[in-house]
Amino acid sequence: MRMYDLIRKKRDGKILAKDEIIYIIDGYTKDKIPDYQMSALLMAVYLKGMNEEETLNLTIAMADSGDKLDLSEIKGVKVDKHSTGGVGDKTSLILGPMVAACGVPVAKMSGRGLGHTGGTIDKLESFKGFTTSLSEKDFINNVNDIKLAIVGQTANLAPADKKIYALRDVTGTVENISLIASSIMSKKIASGADAIVLDVKTGDGAFMKTEEEAVKLAEEMVKIGNGAGRKTVALITDMDQPLGYAVGNALEVKEAIDTLNGKGSKELLELCYALGSQMLVLGGKALSESEARIKLQEAVKSKSALSKMAEFIKAQGGEMQAVYQTDLLPKAEIIEPVLAQTDGYISKIKCEEVGMVSLILGGGRENKESIIDLSVGVILCKKIGDKVKNGDILAYIHGNAHKKVNEAKERLLSAYTITKETTGVSKLVKQIVR
Repeated sequence: MRMYDLIRKKRDGKILAKDEIIYIIDGYTKDKIPDYQMSALLMAVYLKGMNEEETLNLTIAMADSGDKLDLSEIKGVKVDKHSTGGVGDKTSLILGPMVAACGVPVAKMSGRGLGHTGGTIDKLESFKGFTTSLSEKDFINNVNDIKLAIVGQTANLAPADKKIYALRDVTGTVENISLIASSIMSKKIASGADAIVLDVKTGDGAFMKTEEEAVKLAEEMVKIGNGAGRKTVALITDMDQPLGYAVGNALEVKEAIDTLNGKGSKELLELCYALGSQMLVLGGKALSESEARIKLQEAVKSKSALSKMAEFIKAQGGEMQAVYQTDLLPKAEIIEPVLAQTDGYISKIKCEEVGMVSLILGGGRENKESIIDLSVGVILCKKIGDKVKNGDILAYIHGNAHKKVNEAKERLLSAYTITKETTGVSKLVKQIVR
């Protein structure tokens, strides 16, 4: 078998066999196939596409290229959740405790963020002492004991995907549905869950800008998940404005705690109920979405989900008391309001711009070496559809340097569009793909 022949085969629009895909992934991971040949193949895939079977075989080959988490010692159906990313997306912080409180084991492998805010792990490190460096034994024991544990991704999880993604990033081959779907799902399959719920974002702050693109990606990932023996469901959800009101690590943790107290954003809680319902059904703890929703609502009302969060934080070395006294979380020294400059209605919030505000303040990483300031970010006070008057507070900037705060205020003000006529708010959950 020669890489040259496989490049020509895909260039001519032919189907790559399973053993050929395994040869490519194995060879590239072990540095037997050079970047220039892999680049040529990726461009051929980008232009000619891959069918359903090829995409599944590519995903499994990448998942098999490194470490795989064995969760067989964990009792029950392990359900994982993945979001394609957005601004203010703190759903994992809420869903984990909520779903675990209903009896579904959540054994999650998460990463750090690269961009406007930190990832789930960065946010959890707002709790003093919290660690995701658990041994495999402690990880499994924690899930069996309290139904919830989150660890950092191992360096050798789907290494083929890391190498291929870096190459796609510099060769103009990122925007291909098969390559995007296999990249996401290879890591989910290697993470060991029995079932997967996907939150596929669409809108200004999402990778997929249109609902049509989001549905295509969701359908591809659901096919891969089911083809790999994982029950998989995807929700298409709105990201035309930040999710909830907080953007920034410790600020998002506080909003997550408020939500588990039943006091958070209604849209954020609704999304968690929608995703959580699918997790409970797949996990065998509810026969229907309506039954699952009732159980989740009870977990919030009874505070059992909040207690589960505290239990989880303590089990991983964190300051549990911060769940009940959020003033113990990191706080910024400067809090400045951003004021409306005219009367009218909020008709648009440039979601990516709000994310950039957090990055300017130090809440995200511009590169892998960047150090995150967990205390900074934005608290929105007005969102799409809200009426405002000149001088009303649109948001509060939380920062630790006056120069950065002033730059952030200008940037955030430019993200808001205020018009004379009111505008409709996009539907939060647009579709469910099974």
